[in-house]
Amino acid sequence: MKRHLNTLFVTTDDSYLSKEGESIVVKRQGKKVLQVPALTLDGLVCIGRSYVSTPLLRLCGEKGLTVSLFSPSGRIIGRFEGPATGNVLLRRDQHRLSLDPAARLAIAARFVVGKVANSRTVIRRGARDHGDPQGQLGEAADVLGRILRKVEHATDLDELRGMEGEAGRAYFRAFDRLVTRSGREFEFQGRSRRPPRDRANALLSFAYGILRHDLRSACEGVGLDPQIGFLHADRPGRASLALDLMEEFRAPLADRAVLTVINRRQVSGGDFRARPGGAVHMKEAARKALIVTYQKRKQETLTHPFLREQTTVGLLPHLQARLLARHLRGDLDGYPPFLAR
Repeated sequence: MKRHLNTLFVTTDDSYLSKEGESIVVKRQGKKVLQVPALTLDGLVCIGRSYVSTPLLRLCGEKGLTVSLFSPSGRIIGRFEGPATGNVLLRRDQHRLSLDPAARLAIAARFVVGKVANSRTVIRRGARDHGDPQGQLGEAADVLGRILRKVEHATDLDELRGMEGEAGRAYFRAFDRLVTRSGREFEFQGRSRRPPRDRANALLSFAYGILRHDLRSACEGVGLDPQIGFLHADRPGRASLALDLMEEFRAPLADRAVLTVINRRQVSGGDFRARPGGAVHMKEAARKALIVTYQKRKQETLTHPFLREQTTVGLLPHLQARLLARHLRGDLDGYPPFLAR
C-alpha cells in the first residue's frame, strides 16, 4: 500500500514559500509560520496571492510534488510538475482504447455507474437521517436507482452522457433537502457554476477544484495521461481522465464535505462575498473551514469494496487510478469503480 501523503494548502494572501534543506517553509511578513518535510507531502496547493521561490519549485520537481495555483474562488490557474514519468506502454494502451468506440463506452459506463450509485448512497443516507424515505429524497433515490439499472445498456456515448445528465439533475433537485440548517443563508436552488450564484454552489465549486487536483495527481502518479479520457471529450487544457475518475468521488467526498460545513455551522453567510453580476465568492474563513473538513475526511479509514483491504479515504484516488491502469493493461476484465457504503 502506498503511504498516505498529504497535500499542503496555503490559503493566506502574501504568504512566501521557500526551500530550507529538504523542507518547505512558509513565511508571512518575514516570520516563519510553518515548516514541513517535503517527503511527507504529495502536493502543494496555493489559493489566492502567494509567492513560491524558484529553489522550492526545483525541489518539488525533483520530489515529484505537483504545485497547483488556484484563484480565491477555487478556479485553477495553473500547475507546475516535474518531468513526466510512467510506463509508455501503459499510455499507449490508454490512447489506443480511448479510440476504440466499444472499449471507450465500456470504461465510461463504469465511471457513470460509480457516480450514480454514490449519489444515490448520499441521498439514501440523507433520507434515512432526516426521516424522508417517502419524500423528495426518497423519490430522487428511486430515480437514480432506475438510471443505474440502465447505464450499462447504453449503446453509445451520447446516450450514456444523457443518462449521466439526467442523474445529475435528479440529484441536485433533491440536494437542498440534504441541507438541514434552518434559514435561507445556504438555500440551494440548483447547480450553478462559472460563476457560482449562491453560497452552496461556491462551496461545491471550490471542493470540486480540490478534488480535481487530487485525481489528476493520482493519474500522473501511476503513469496515466490525465488529458486522455473516456467519458469526457478531449479538449486542449482539459484533464479529461481526471474528470472521469472524479465522477465517482463527487458525492461521497466533495459534496459530503460541503454538507458537513453547512449543517454543522462551520461557515456563515458573512464568510462569502457577492460580486457584481451575481457571482458569489468565498472568503478565507470559508475556504479554511472546507479544507480542514475535506482533509479530515481523507484521514478516515474504510475497507476498499473491491480490494478488500483497509485504506484511508485519501488513498482512494490513487487506488482507483491503479485499478484503471490494471484494466488498461489487460490485467482486469473491467474497471471496478469505487462504490461508497
